[in-house]
Amino acid sequence: MIRLVDIHKSYGSATGDARGRVEVLCGVSLEIFPSRVTAILGPSGAGKSTLLNILGTLEQADSGRIIYDGVDVTTFKDKELSRFRNRHIGFVFQSHRLLPEFTIVENVAMPAMIGGEPQSRAMEHARELLERLGLSHRLSHRPAQLSGGECQRAAVARALINDPEVILADEPTGSLDSANRQELQKVFVDLRDTLGTTFVVVTHDSSLAEQADRVITLVDGVIKSDVSNS
Repeated sequence: MIRLVDIHKSYGSATGDARGRVEVLCGVSLEIFPSRVTAILGPSGAGKSTLLNILGTLEQADSGRIIYDGVDVTTFKDKELSRFRNRHIGFVFQSHRLLPEFTIVENVAMPAMIGGEPQSRAMEHARELLERLGLSHRLSHRPAQLSGGECQRAAVARALINDPEVILADEPTGSLDSANRQELQKVFVDLRDTLGTTFVVVTHDSSLAEQADRVITLVDGVIKSDVSNS
């Protein structure tokens, strides 16, 4: 479904001196399979978040290709890439990034409305997703009125609103206590099993990695291991 081909990424020094450039990703190639949870592990500075951002087209690689269902998105211009990202990729971050001035259902519906969905249809879909994730009693609440775990479930609903091909999650359980971490893990597994959702998750959470179908370990910008749990 998704292929990364020979991805290189480096960051330069503040002065622009080429000698100060640090290569963060060193020719990473991998395939992401549909309807599976893929966890990416590795020490701090290994390039995990950079890899996820490049996969999500939030950052541009220095070289290499990103292919979604046979389409090389590295050839897209900025506006075309933004439209593609809105329709095909969902994001969940360590901080839920819900907008505090809007209700939960409005937050969830927003990407669909940005993508051109009529407001009534977007709001109805948002309500359905929130109900599925156990938040039917929180539709009119604002983020400050929810627990951390509830906010993360709402963030997952927002990531699902446009029926994306893949959800990319960067340390999604990092700010949660153990009970809410377990609850979010169950959400990922349930969505994989019932909706066929594809997840790629950067995590330090060993229990989340154990629930994944596949665990990729990244060290110094290179894939050191790629293990299936199934």
